Amino acid sequence: MMINRRLQSTLEQLLNLYPAVALLGPRQAGKTTLAWAIADQRASIYLDLESTVDQAKLQNAELYLTEHQDKLVILDEVQRAPGLFQNLRGVIDQGRRQGRRSGRFLLLGSASIELLQQSSETLAGRIAYLELTPLNALELGEGQTETLWLRGGFPDSVLADSNSISMKWRQDFISTYLERDIPQLGPRIPAETLRRFWSMLAHNQGELLNAAKLAAALGVDGKTVARYLDLLVDLLLVRRLKPWHTNSGKRLVKSPKTYVRDSGMVHALLGISDKEALLGHPVCGRSWEGMVIENCLSVAPAHTEASFYRSSAGAECDLLLTFPDQTTWAIEIKRSLAPSLTKGFYFAQEEIKPKASFVVYPGAETYPIAKDTQAMGLLSLLNKIAEQHV
Repeated sequence: MMINRRLQSTLEQLLNLYPAVALLGPRQAGKTTLAWAIADQRASIYLDLESTVDQAKLQNAELYLTEHQDKLVILDEVQRAPGLFQNLRGVIDQGRRQGRRSGRFLLLGSASIELLQQSSETLAGRIAYLELTPLNALELGEGQTETLWLRGGFPDSVLADSNSISMKWRQDFISTYLERDIPQLGPRIPAETLRRFWSMLAHNQGELLNAAKLAAALGVDGKTVARYLDLLVDLLLVRRLKPWHTNSGKRLVKSPKTYVRDSGMVHALLGISDKEALLGHPVCGRSWEGMVIENCLSVAPAHTEASFYRSSAGAECDLLLTFPDQTTWAIEIKRSLAPSLTKGFYFAQEEIKPKASFVVYPGAETYPIAKDTQAMGLLSLLNKIAEQHV
């Protein structure tokens, strides 16, 4: 089943503006499939930098790339060849002098920090960045939101023929990351220790980060926990949602919340295989919350900032989206067909003064739930957020 990715038009626009575009995202999110869709529309050549054959082609990288200067060169898993960025800079600058100013390289990478460290200086002014998330509710369409929530958005998981096949795929995905991918990036972390840490984050989905508690449970120090968390964040597997900061003088929570970014991975780490088990599990509401947050951010304009609000006085809001024009939306997330608002949300509204406020819930109807606040289903909210691109 081929699903059109919403990011494709943006990627094509950037390729028409920049010599290089880096498409970042976790493994198996669909980067290579999207790259092939782009390649079908223009002269291209594809190299997988995990392939020894393709690695050999780049032993004299500058010569090889210059020979293919009339094509879009797609370099997959580019973080595996950190020395290549200097060559790309030379080839790009040479091409610019000859009038080739855009559409030279499409770089695919599964680890944001590796790419950013290598390319931020070397290719400054020559590269644009995009993040491809797993599939979102708008891409899957009507009637698929509950499946998306249970299985997560990785294409091979959400489109599997059964829940058991989907669960097996996710379990294999987790094992592959722990046993093969992470060791190849360099960190010497025992796979079982990192699995326990990842599972702890799933148990604590959507809660304030308590590094001391996690460190005590793992038998390590706080700095080690910070290093483990940084790694999973850099691999685009975990999100640190920062608290809202303001100069209002209010006493605000300063610790971030942590979310395993894909709800299907949360459920696989916790052994939740079907919807009945999920609805009866303590993580149910926080899993739904994390899925909604990831979907909102996947369709939000570039440079949208996400945060949550919580004060010592009890004011709180699950998600604040601050768009590039600096307007802010307040979003409360409820796993109930009859959602209601707490005093904490009203207090947060008074303090933040958002331009718009919404309650997202599992239903489809849109209706006013309070003054200046609408209740709406996830698809309707995602469409409203996506319209902010215009």
